Amino acid sequence: MLRKSKAAVVLAACLVLAAALPATAIDLESFEKNITVTTLDNGLTILVYERPTAPVVSFFTHVDVGSAQEVPGITGLAHMFEHMAFKGTSRLGTKNYNAEKKALAEVDQTYLAFQAERMKINADSEKLAELETAFKDAQEKASDLVENNEFSEIIDREGGVGLNAFTNTDTTGYFFSLPANKVELWAYLESERFLDPVFREFYKERDVVQEERRMRTESQPVGRMIEQFLSVAFQAHPYGTMVVGHMSDLQSFTRQDAAEFYKKYYVPSNITISVVGDVQSKKLVPMLKKYFSRLPAGPETPTLRTVEPPQIAEKSISIPDPSQPIYVEGYHRPSMFHADDAVYDAISDILSSGRTSRLYRNLVRDKKIAAGAGAFSGFPGVKYPHLMLFFGFTTPGHTNEEIQGEIRVEIERLKSEPVSDAELKMVKTRAKANLIRGLASNGGIAGQLATYQGQHGDWRELFRSVERIEKVTKEDIMRVAQETFVATNRTVAMIVNEDNAAEAGN
Repeated sequence: MLRKSKAAVVLAACLVLAAALPATAIDLESFEKNITVTTLDNGLTILVYERPTAPVVSFFTHVDVGSAQEVPGITGLAHMFEHMAFKGTSRLGTKNYNAEKKALAEVDQTYLAFQAERMKINADSEKLAELETAFKDAQEKASDLVENNEFSEIIDREGGVGLNAFTNTDTTGYFFSLPANKVELWAYLESERFLDPVFREFYKERDVVQEERRMRTESQPVGRMIEQFLSVAFQAHPYGTMVVGHMSDLQSFTRQDAAEFYKKYYVPSNITISVVGDVQSKKLVPMLKKYFSRLPAGPETPTLRTVEPPQIAEKSISIPDPSQPIYVEGYHRPSMFHADDAVYDAISDILSSGRTSRLYRNLVRDKKIAAGAGAFSGFPGVKYPHLMLFFGFTTPGHTNEEIQGEIRVEIERLKSEPVSDAELKMVKTRAKANLIRGLASNGGIAGQLATYQGQHGDWRELFRSVERIEKVTKEDIMRVAQETFVATNRTVAMIVNEDNAAEAGN
């Protein structure tokens, strides 16, 4: 956890104040008046949105790479690189880089020797122990030359807040906020960490990621179920693998693998950056060009070749577990670029948005067979064809079969009965309200602008997505439901607790 500096407290107060102030008009025309989009010669895109509500600025870096770009043997590496992006450069995070560089080379050499012996079918246990000891000794020598957390401590010391990052199937994002007079510091640090990353303490951090997998996937009933569900739902596409990756890969990929992944995907043309807050584009853009133009242009990132084939039969898995039974079913649907994307959003809203939604009313409020139930699209990603998911968490004494039955009742209603005028109107009203809420803060605006620009090539798609929902009709909903929610396109997963099933049968 980062130490709170006095400047950080002041900045946090400014962020709260900015959110409380009258918002800038939230419409496409108003945004166009205050935004500047610049594409550098190296291909990197920068969006600057002037919002002088308080002397603070938020930043978001969107990299168009996620776990979908991984191949067997390096699953989990996109997430691993996210961790490495906080480890510093040859100028940040080191006590003596010349000495550290030699020490890191020794780490690589000893690890590769250890790994080669470990992967042998008949590994020599005595030799393996010696090689492991040499590897650990090399790591400790390299660690002695590390200035721990220097990157984050600089940001903390200068009043930064919200320093964080995420990796999902499609993208990686980095973000934080600083006082408005520290924008140049951000420009230096952010450009520096993507210009000159040093993968220091790589194998120690790899151990941290392995522990994340144990805690969030292997030790959690839902995590275990979702991993199995994805592997069954996707037989070819990388969406079938969890973002965290397979444990064997987390125990095997190397610093060299990370460097190759970085060179392939962290090229400027794959990066979109947004800056939102108390700034002036005319003054800011030249300074940003100075720093981010340092990143060398790279080759176009390769297009993902694998396409998930059409599903031709219903798939189902049942997972014994002492937890409360949980039910999930998913249906393949097109990517977010498809003309019907807004229709799926409307269906999700009707089924599971709030306490008036169909699934909540039926399964939770009225029949009380579920503690929670819902449906949502965009799982596990959105960039490629993915899934619309339906789920229910059973209440004591009730079963997955009951959940399944009532979910399918609601699905058949969508296919056979037009939704009401009131429901459709509410969907469109909520879409507008969600847009407004998402643009209520500098950080929210920065994240949305960079993401839409990076994924669609035009930040205006943020507003057009709402316009598309406005055009959704009752006939669209029935048509898409009839086309999508069919047995041969369905994958089912459930956690089964025999004791709970026996209790429900009594």
